[in-house]
Amino acid sequence: MAEPLVNQYRGRLAPSPTGYLHLGHARTFWVAWQRARTAHGKLIFRNEDLDYQRCRPKFVSAMYEDLRWLGLDWDEGPDLDGDAGHGSSFAPSFGPYSQSERRSFYLEAWRNLRDGGFIYPCTCSRKDLERSLSAPHEALHAAEMNQPAPQEDEPQRDDRFAEASPTATPGADDELPYPGICRDKIATAGEYDSPAGVSWRFKVPDDETTSFEDGYFGKQQFVAGRDFSDFLLWRRDDIPAYQLAVVVDDAAMRITEVVRGADLLKSTARQLLLMRALGYSVPAYFHCPLLRDEKNVRLAKRHDALSLRALRERGVDPAELRKQFAEAIEWRRGLMRG
Repeated sequence: MAEPLVNQYRGRLAPSPTGYLHLGHARTFWVAWQRARTAHGKLIFRNEDLDYQRCRPKFVSAMYEDLRWLGLDWDEGPDLDGDAGHGSSFAPSFGPYSQSERRSFYLEAWRNLRDGGFIYPCTCSRKDLERSLSAPHEALHAAEMNQPAPQEDEPQRDDRFAEASPTATPGADDELPYPGICRDKIATAGEYDSPAGVSWRFKVPDDETTSFEDGYFGKQQFVAGRDFSDFLLWRRDDIPAYQLAVVVDDAAMRITEVVRGADLLKSTARQLLLMRALGYSVPAYFHCPLLRDEKNVRLAKRHDALSLRALRERGVDPAELRKQFAEAIEWRRGLMRG
């Protein structure tokens, strides 16, 4: 694997081709682009296409087209040959840049975690978890675990670029609390030569506080076993889960700063535990406030009218969008921080 230049900033855009990108994605990716260019660093485009049931080729093409229409570019990615990047005659390849082509990386990490005693096989279905959590004592525990960590209130805005609270939005962290039904199977993990056939969970160190300094929201703290439980690492259908894939890819691609939405603040705590277990370096983090629609609902790919594709078709000026992104929040402070 090629080694990056010492101290070089490396950021990334990491969309999933499961629908058309909306304004929330656009602003987050614009911030990532701005931070990379301000740092005179490299920006990597990673196609997070592991969800084979929802990913579509037309959405892959749309990601490239719509983000370039917005005015963004990148230095490495599935659509580049490795040396056609911004302002550079040579950019070492850290590909492949589509997650569907990176299975060997994830399997290596799975084996390391298995051998280190960090993960265990889990035979619980989602229905099993929902049934378990419907019991009164488990429901109370789940409610306690879903209480958000203290955050400063975000200013409320009444336009389409308003921010949603990173923790108060329903569905901001949709992983069900795990009651530990299969935890005692950790002793059997070594009997598996492959992750296929069962789910795999990372055993969190109960009551340990994970802290990090976010570039926008400041200091964050989450307590394992209270704010989040043993989390999914590998799916029963033999696909690596989000938490493992992004940690492995960010390390392999030498990402120095992760810019993404505030709905992933809690996931950062999970991922820090994974990085420690795998011996990876920790990148910096910058979580962007979320956008909501006129009904105060966080933007999602179902908001077709606010997709970049729909805005393009209506003749919206991308320069005006970029201007509104910059005016919607005090980005200048955040972009120059660090």
